[in-house]
Amino acid sequence: MNCPHCGKPLPPGGRRDRVYCSRNCKALASYYRRKNGIPAPPHWQHPALASASPALRAAAGRARELGRAHGWSRSTILSAIDGLTVLLDGRAAGERVALTEVRARIPRHASAPRVAEVLAGLGMLEDDTVPAIRPWIDRRTGELPPGFAAAVRAWLLVLLDGDRRARPRSDATIHVYFAAVRPLIEHWSADRGHLREVTAEDIRAGPGKLRGHRLRTTTAAVRSLFRFAKKRGMVFADPARRLKADSPDPSLLPMDDTAIRAVEQAVATPAQRLIVTLAAVQAARWAAIRDLTLNDLDLPNRRITIAGHSQRLGEITYRVLRSWLGHRRAAWPHTPNRHVLISGQTAHGTGPVSRRYADWNLRRHGIGIERIRRDRVLHEALTARADPLHLAMVFGISQTTASRYALIACDLLAGPPGQEAAAQDNDGGYER
Repeated sequence: MNCPHCGKPLPPGGRRDRVYCSRNCKALASYYRRKNGIPAPPHWQHPALASASPALRAAAGRARELGRAHGWSRSTILSAIDGLTVLLDGRAAGERVALTEVRARIPRHASAPRVAEVLAGLGMLEDDTVPAIRPWIDRRTGELPPGFAAAVRAWLLVLLDGDRRARPRSDATIHVYFAAVRPLIEHWSADRGHLREVTAEDIRAGPGKLRGHRLRTTTAAVRSLFRFAKKRGMVFADPARRLKADSPDPSLLPMDDTAIRAVEQAVATPAQRLIVTLAAVQAARWAAIRDLTLNDLDLPNRRITIAGHSQRLGEITYRVLRSWLGHRRAAWPHTPNRHVLISGQTAHGTGPVSRRYADWNLRRHGIGIERIRRDRVLHEALTARADPLHLAMVFGISQTTASRYALIACDLLAGPPGQEAAAQDNDGGYER
């Protein structure tokens, strides 16, 4: 192919939409077109948009529309159309494309998730992949003693798929439950050859050294395992039926200076700053922060609706929220996601961010969103002289929870003068 201005052949290895041999030729050609009143030639279009194959032509058009709606770059759109061309060119009409074929055949520069998203939107994608959790279950249960492996494998598969009376559990729950029961099974297998031989004394002796949340998780996993085994006739009786673990009582004391400094160190991005501010000023739970949408914001009137409860926006929250919205608009200007908090993964869809995105950085410093929220409610209880009605109206919490905070505040206010001042100083770190 030659340059339309100077007639020289185009250099090899250039872009496929390249028309001129150099920038000078492109500028001169544009100048003479404007001087002579000649309209500019049409922009280069991907050949798939005019393909003789109806399926490829429709898929290429769908990729272009989807890319423009979701803010894909031009190179991403063209790469997705390249992948669709490899998959659909010469394919029979109405034939579906397997997801494994998408991942194996498309060019390296094409994005498999984008290509799969286009095909799924047209109803042409067939998901033939095997979830990674199933081979993991087979591999890990195969390492257990023979008398326990089959029962544990069947239990994990029911947790994964669910049944008529139980909903499916997440992959994370299955990993956690297996990690909780595996040490116990290895301990039981020293004296027992089958799950039906395990007694209540064996179960109580197993998690004896565990405390707190680890004890609660292990108890829940063991009860689930033996409840399943009893229902399927793998054991004669449920030895874990009376097994219980008390829920740990969360701390309702004010945060000390060390915890406040840890929170200050954890806040490094606009998203983290907004999360901490909503928890520390508006007393929002992590689920409410994650589910917050743009429809819940009324910036002109300085109001915000959190979990169905309308609150006034203070100056700190207002400034942090405006800063985040500016960052959000600059980073993802064409996102269809209506949630206030979005990430690079959720900006192309409509779902909320994960819980790990919400508090993973805080957890690294030993602080959780719920701890910050409780500190804010307690601070308000100390300021309002332990009025439970005021707490219920301000934060939308129940009367029982408000009364609990009020009792803690009364105990702190009734202490020595130095203790009350220290409690209020430690609790007010987020208001500064």
